[in-house]
Amino acid sequence: MTQNIYQQLGLKQVINACGKMTILGVSSVAPEVMQATARAASAFVEIDRLVDRTGELVSRYTGAQDSYVTSCASAGIAIAVAAAITHGEQASVAQMPDSTGLANQIVMLRGHNVDYGAPITSAIRLGGGRVVEVGSSNLAARWQLESAVNDNTAALLFVKSHHCVQKGMLTIEDFVAVARTHGLPLIVDAAAEEDLHSWVASGADMVIYSGAKAFNAPTSGFITGKKTWIAACKAQHHGIARAMKIGKENMVGLVYALENYHQGQSTLSAEQLQPIAGAISAIRGLYADIEQDEAGRAIWRIRVRVNAQELGLDARGVEAQLRGGDIAIYARRYHLDQGVFSLDPRTVAEGEMALIVARLQEIADHATD
Repeated sequence: MTQNIYQQLGLKQVINACGKMTILGVSSVAPEVMQATARAASAFVEIDRLVDRTGELVSRYTGAQDSYVTSCASAGIAIAVAAAITHGEQASVAQMPDSTGLANQIVMLRGHNVDYGAPITSAIRLGGGRVVEVGSSNLAARWQLESAVNDNTAALLFVKSHHCVQKGMLTIEDFVAVARTHGLPLIVDAAAEEDLHSWVASGADMVIYSGAKAFNAPTSGFITGKKTWIAACKAQHHGIARAMKIGKENMVGLVYALENYHQGQSTLSAEQLQPIAGAISAIRGLYADIEQDEAGRAIWRIRVRVNAQELGLDARGVEAQLRGGDIAIYARRYHLDQGVFSLDPRTVAEGEMALIVARLQEIADHATD
């Protein structure tokens, strides 16, 4: 079998069955996108004009007035927060992330205060923001959002993610209404979302995406939304965004990835995954079924339940052995404490699912040796 470039560097082969995750390099970039990236890397360009032009091109796909390409979605959060606090005013931009004397409170739901590999609060603080949580972890009311707004509020932040609490939260319509009533910008973190249109159409002022997740772009992100606020984002290039700048080649790569991206691109259905689930369920101590993405996206995964008594090994042990083998197999491990892990087929290459099933059989065969 031909080694990939990372194996040639002395690293393990990885089978990614946990999805488009930063810890595994996020996504696999199409050859034609990388060719465009290479061509961009080999030439000079006026960066400010490229920033403006790529923003115009990205906006064709989102329907927004303007967009600003960033190094990643986390950088997008920090930059959008700084834009909301400074309004792009030069002296305030230079002051960031010290927001002393400025309205700097960012109001968000407690159930949206997540860790996606780093706390979202870290990105907010990098932009000079101070987090104000609303509601309880599992329940929030509109009046709580309203009452949290005061003269020190800079923006509202709505997070759309599978990491968030999925019940008892307020809707994007609630956030839009409160933001408009108080004349505040609404920031939406839609990092892994695939819908390029609905969040802008909802009335949000700044919507943040990861380019490398849903859209299979090189490392990148973007903020898309109202022209006034995107201008305030671009102003951060002379402040905190300087430390987060994206290269010319990845700006171009993002644009080409969006050109190659098709809304509703084919994914494996629950029916197509059923034979794999059946093969896993035939292994002693393992029981597999099909689950939908936690955030309601049309993404289907194989959920594997481990009967520790029957297998002689619990879910944590099975998952650790998957990762620790000669081929490192990464599964989604958010619910190991419940005896469950999941397999995401979107990032599994042809032939690799058979290797996963074979490795699970091997683990089961040796579990009671």
